Amino acid sequence: MRLFLTRNKKTLAITMMMLPGAIWLLLLRYLPMGGAVIAFQDYRPHPPNPTLLNNILNSNFVGFDNFRFIFATDRAWIMIRNTLAYNAVFIVLTTVFAIAVAICLSELRSKFFAKLYQTLMFYPFFISWVVAGYFVFAFLDPTFGMLSHVRDWYFDPTGWPTILTSAHLWKSLGFNTVIYLAAITSIDHGMYEAAAIDGASKWRQVWAITIPSIRPMIIILFILAVGRIFNADFGLFWNIPQNMGPLQNVTEVIDTYVYRVMQANIAGAMGMATAAGLFQNVIGFICIMGANALVRKFDNENALF
Repeated sequence: MRLFLTRNKKTLAITMMMLPGAIWLLLLRYLPMGGAVIAFQDYRPHPPNPTLLNNILNSNFVGFDNFRFIFATDRAWIMIRNTLAYNAVFIVLTTVFAIAVAICLSELRSKFFAKLYQTLMFYPFFISWVVAGYFVFAFLDPTFGMLSHVRDWYFDPTGWPTILTSAHLWKSLGFNTVIYLAAITSIDHGMYEAAAIDGASKWRQVWAITIPSIRPMIIILFILAVGRIFNADFGLFWNIPQNMGPLQNVTEVIDTYVYRVMQANIAGAMGMATAAGLFQNVIGFICIMGANALVRKFDNENALF
């Protein structure tokens, strides 16, 4: 009986700890899913009572018509290509650089400099893309920018894939580095001591101990990143190029295209935007399942599920 009560107390304590997160998921993640029905409607306000529920109940059902606008435009291939290509590059470079920087930080002997570098790298994560966009503009403005004498950046799209990739790395590297650094610090240091006694160099220790030990974390973050391969970072692609028309061939992604449609106030734009979001999430779910199945085939123990 005492054992039963002890177990119940532990279960209750753990449940209470999880409750705030569960409520947050229910209210902000699962409950709004009912609004996905707008993707299949010609959603319009219906006065005199234009509430969300009333509008949904009185809007006409149009099936998959709202999904056509994503592919009907002549820019469909451009925005899909850019979304996939940029995200693929972001996933690879962020993973490689974050792991490399985390390993370097883990080797620092001075705690002061280790914490200083972590803080400096993590700080950009909290900066809004609006502010970051003005930083970039201060450098590249064709009239008064610090680098305007080198090239007219805002009317030359060839350099923008590099600019956008660099901006993404600058803002996201610190966050991902901290995650990998936490995984590295949890590795048993006895393994490194044994390897050093056997004559293994630092480089060999990294490949034989560090990388295999953090492989589960790498796989989890990779699977989650693949799930968002159809979702672009709107703040990055809208604020950094400053919405310059000549750059749209290299900066237009699905999210910015949908926003332009909403700005144009096209009839039924709400249904189109919802359809685009639903499309991205369905594709993301398929990508997660596919990536997890691929991982499970080669490394079943480290698969996400």
